[in-house]
Amino acid sequence: MAKISAELSTLKRLRNRYRLVVMNDDTYEEVVTFKLSRLSVYIALCTIFVVLVGLTVALIVFTPLKYYIPGYGSQAERREMANLKIRADSLEANLKNKQVYWDNIRNVLAGKLPEKLDTVTLNMPEVEKTDD
Repeated sequence: MAKISAELSTLKRLRNRYRLVVMNDDTYEEVVTFKLSRLSVYIALCTIFVVLVGLTVALIVFTPLKYYIPGYGSQAERREMANLKIRADSLEANLKNKQVYWDNIRNVLAGKLPEKLDTVTLNMPEVEKTDD
């Protein structure tokens, strides 16, 4: 029960109305008067914070300022990195193919033939030898 009454009193304090008066110090004339509550001040501050964060993110994302972020790099560097990655992949595949080739040559020279060849056996007719 005490918890519910504490929540109600907190909600009541958030909704209490206050008056903010801006006065001229010399003439004591009221320049501006605002009627505020704590809840409206919190909402206004949160809205200003979200808008400022959104504008900052938009400024960085949609302008060349993003190239000043460490690790982002320029467009030319990113393009060069992609090309280097493609070249490295092709060199790796080429190295793998050469390794398979040399392993096959080593096996043939050692007399180790694989059980199953990847070629089709050709049935060639025997050629008759003539004595001319």
